[in-house]
Amino acid sequence: MLYSSLTAAEKRVRLRELLQPGAAVQFPGAYTPLSGKLVEEQGFQGLYISGAVLANELALPDIGLTTLTEVAQRAGQIARVTDLPAIVDADTGFGEPMNVARTIQELENAGLAGCHLEDQVNPKRCGHLDNKAVVDLATATQRVAAAASARRDENFLIMARTDIRGVDGAGGLNAAIDRAKALADAGADAIFPEALKDLSEFDAVCNAVDVPVLANMTEFGKSELFTREQLASAGVALVIYPVTLLRSALGAMERTLSTIRSEGTQQGAVSEMLTRARLYELVDYEGYNGFDSSVFNFPVPGLETRTDSGADA
Repeated sequence: MLYSSLTAAEKRVRLRELLQPGAAVQFPGAYTPLSGKLVEEQGFQGLYISGAVLANELALPDIGLTTLTEVAQRAGQIARVTDLPAIVDADTGFGEPMNVARTIQELENAGLAGCHLEDQVNPKRCGHLDNKAVVDLATATQRVAAAASARRDENFLIMARTDIRGVDGAGGLNAAIDRAKALADAGADAIFPEALKDLSEFDAVCNAVDVPVLANMTEFGKSELFTREQLASAGVALVIYPVTLLRSALGAMERTLSTIRSEGTQQGAVSEMLTRARLYELVDYEGYNGFDSSVFNFPVPGLETRTDSGADA
């Protein structure tokens, strides 16, 4: 109720424990606090907060238009409602190295367990689009070094993302491996190689570095949607599904709106909706009632009989 039962520091320790080579632990992308609670209820061990999704939710493209304040606030709202460690996409750090340092401390204050920083130039773009550009190695490592030196909790995870695989043509894999090694040497606790082509490339990166490696399983991208078992066999530590829930939700919304428009009522879509009872369960009306029985003193179809309010479901 209200907040997680765990402190941010405890979640960061848990994240460190989870990130083991070959574990391929799954972190679905939550884009609202309530979707974060769904992730936890389904038994996942952590969640991911996508910068693209946060931008898209503001009806903006993923080209670096969101601010640190917007990202930290929304990510903090999501992180606070579950006991799961949350990793957030911090784009390029929202500025120069000093801005990167501030970004890390703001995300620590917001209760995140970690973040990743990328090596694209600004304006950046989705990692699975063409015509990306990356900064030089010195700039990329400087971002990571600034982030690592700024954190106050040693367990706050600094992950470095490199997009060079999709930029450097035929030599992209070797370039990605070389850059991954340099980013780890600069202080990155984990590596996010974006847009790898196949399992052999994940295997090559995982074998080349001594830190955990992330796999991005986003739909409609450049990587095949491998199973958790396949990625585990390649040595991947963490798997994210950044836009899956947003795409699923918007698809359902679009279909329901179409039903209302064509049929003059939402009746045909009701069977696919989350029920009122299930929604109230997710927001824990019962728990709040334990504090104040006047908060939840009305019957809700589908809920079990409650205790002190005396009302039936």
